[in-house]
Amino acid sequence: MFHGLSAFPLTPVNETGIDEKAFVTLIQRLVAAGVDSIGTLGSTGNYAYLNREERLRVLQLAVHSAEGIPVMTSISAIRTLEVLRLAEDAQRAGASAVLLAPISYQALTNEEVFSLYEQVTRSLSIPLCVYDNPGTSHFHFSDELHGRISELPNVGAIKIPGVPTDPEAAKTRIKKLRGSIPPHVTIGVSGDSFAVTGLNAGCEAWFSVLGGLFPKACLNMTRLAQDGFADEAERLSTLLEPIWTLFHQYGSLRVVSAAAEISGLISSPSLPLPLQPLNPSAREYLKLILNNLQE
Repeated sequence: MFHGLSAFPLTPVNETGIDEKAFVTLIQRLVAAGVDSIGTLGSTGNYAYLNREERLRVLQLAVHSAEGIPVMTSISAIRTLEVLRLAEDAQRAGASAVLLAPISYQALTNEEVFSLYEQVTRSLSIPLCVYDNPGTSHFHFSDELHGRISELPNVGAIKIPGVPTDPEAAKTRIKKLRGSIPPHVTIGVSGDSFAVTGLNAGCEAWFSVLGGLFPKACLNMTRLAQDGFADEAERLSTLLEPIWTLFHQYGSLRVVSAAAEISGLISSPSLPLPLQPLNPSAREYLKLILNNLQE
């Protein structure tokens, strides 16, 4: 479940609702490419903009269309009560794992975050991935807290936000975190620009935004890193630096939704208000970049 490429597809949604047909098409692309797992309703999956019923529907579509590929789904919400309800929905719908970030309005303490994971893991019969995403949650995990949470039942992985760009510093970072967690808990890197560096540093998984749209390119980089071809994986990632730059400038969600529209996979508009699409100049630049992506 928590090894290799975990591809996180966009959930196309606007003020008229979810484009279910387009979403299924995106899932089918991931199946055809042979990704290791599928991550629905992550940040790219627009979970924060969907209600409980909509989230359940998206998950059901993903599980039904995944043809046996494991599907992980986000259960993040502001209230623990709602997280528990989403966890129940996920298990009933056939999810293979759940992803949980400590989302809040009021700033959370370490003990409040630990209590969240403690309560949720008690109700689970499937693995949980801890989502360390300070850019969205504004909560910063310490290695000590990761260690405490990783000892809870059903915790199977940690999704970290990135690694240092220097390869040796990245290895040191992963080694330090691994020293704080049990051996059965894997470490997966997110933040696509850091992904190959993280894989080369010892991360077992890449939780990928771009992989949700262009799985073949990302799967190729993942396999190269897994098989010890670190330099070639890094070279391919460097070729995608223009996309990584756009991710940092505009947010990966806006860039991926525009890329999906440009590729004819979804229609416009594909983001819920108040989110706005890429500006015209950035969109034209993205068109040029996509010519280098062979899918």
